[in-house]
Amino acid sequence: MKIDSTFISILFCLVFISFTAHSQNSVTYSLDQMVQQAKDRSPAALRASTRRENSYWQYRLFKSDYNPQLRLNGTIPGYTRSITGVLQPDGSIDYRGVQQNNVNLGLGLEQVISGTGGTVSVNTSTNRFDNYLAGPGDIKTQWSGIPVNVRLAQPIFAFNAYKWNKKIEPLLFEESKRVFVQEMEEVSFNVTQLYFQYLIAQVNLDIATQNLDNYEDVFEVEQKRYELGTTFEDKLLQVELQVLQAQQDLAQAKLDLESSALMVSSYIGLDPSTDIHLLAPEILPDFEVNVDEAIELAFQNRSEALEFDRRKLQAEAQVAEAKGQRMQMQLNASYGYNNAALTWGDIYTNPNSSAIVNLGISVPILDWGRNKARMSLAEANQQLEEYTIQQDLITFEQEIFTKVKNFLMIRDRLEVTKTSDDVAQRRYEIALRRYQTGNVTITDLNIAQGEKDTNKRAYYNALQDFWLAYYELRALTLYDFENDELLYNPEI
Repeated sequence: MKIDSTFISILFCLVFISFTAHSQNSVTYSLDQMVQQAKDRSPAALRASTRRENSYWQYRLFKSDYNPQLRLNGTIPGYTRSITGVLQPDGSIDYRGVQQNNVNLGLGLEQVISGTGGTVSVNTSTNRFDNYLAGPGDIKTQWSGIPVNVRLAQPIFAFNAYKWNKKIEPLLFEESKRVFVQEMEEVSFNVTQLYFQYLIAQVNLDIATQNLDNYEDVFEVEQKRYELGTTFEDKLLQVELQVLQAQQDLAQAKLDLESSALMVSSYIGLDPSTDIHLLAPEILPDFEVNVDEAIELAFQNRSEALEFDRRKLQAEAQVAEAKGQRMQMQLNASYGYNNAALTWGDIYTNPNSSAIVNLGISVPILDWGRNKARMSLAEANQQLEEYTIQQDLITFEQEIFTKVKNFLMIRDRLEVTKTSDDVAQRRYEIALRRYQTGNVTITDLNIAQGEKDTNKRAYYNALQDFWLAYYELRALTLYDFENDELLYNPEI
């Protein structure tokens, strides 16, 4: 039978494409690679980056408040057509038609005086009035304007938000930069949890697969012994039940692995169909960490250190704001030139000087204790915030102390669990060989296998605890002890 060459080519292409697709969907990660993947692509990292960008633009907005503002304002056009009542000298009202246009345009340069909370501005403006119903002998168009005018608006004894914002906003911005680094380290911590959740599921699958193979081998041995009459049926049935249980354990291990794979893929932004294989991070970083040094680094680098100072300033600002509401005074002053003319150019010819000074005041005479209550509330809140900050400082220092001690303890325990895992594995291999030669009972073999599995899982759990504590230590201090460098760069 002759096979068509086209069919063979198509079949070869399909096989090649299938193999290529499978290869593309299979990836191997180390812990460092997955952490970096999460920092680059995970939704949590992208949210942290967006929050950092928002904080940057918020700070830029704050800085712009202290820069001169050049504003153009006006009404173009201001056309009116209506019937309007005009009051006559004898008190009567004469309704007349009105058709006019009133156009005004102004340009002003304004600057905040941050030290006093006032504003100073330099302004110029022009106004044109057109009366479309003017008679043949009447003036149809008139001009007025302010060639130049300097104005000052200065609150007196008032709360100066500009002064307090100048102290608080830079701290908020610096906090946001440190919070971003902390959030990225939290991403590292979270992805490490998912990494080991999958890795332990991967180990459990290996254990379940190996156990099933071993039980099937043992079942074959027991079956031959039963046929030779050297063992009893109850032992054969016991091994058969262990085979069935191993099959169930293998099915559960596969399900757990699939569930863990889905969580890892969704967190770091992988295709859910990707076949993931993880490498155990058994090479540990070698560095020393001192508790006092860690506490000092935490107070130098963490956002909380700035947050404590910022919260104190905000409490002081609230007291200052309450004081500023007891009396309201506003000084307004302006000096400049103005003029009116029949043509626009004549506005700037021999203009008249103008000056305005007024002081507005609002003082409560009888407020039934409102100001006193407002001040007392602000001062009580300030005192409460100070006590809270003192407690937060103690808690913060205790947390660093506990986490560092925990890290050192886990590192020491990891060496013990590694040795126990190796010993349990060798013991099981010896017990299996002795069982095959008839020198060990099935019960002893099961005990050795249970110890092997328990110590294997204990080792990977200890490995997980170490790396979680490692990234937690980085997040708490914003310091990379392994490479001896700061994670936070104040220049960025």
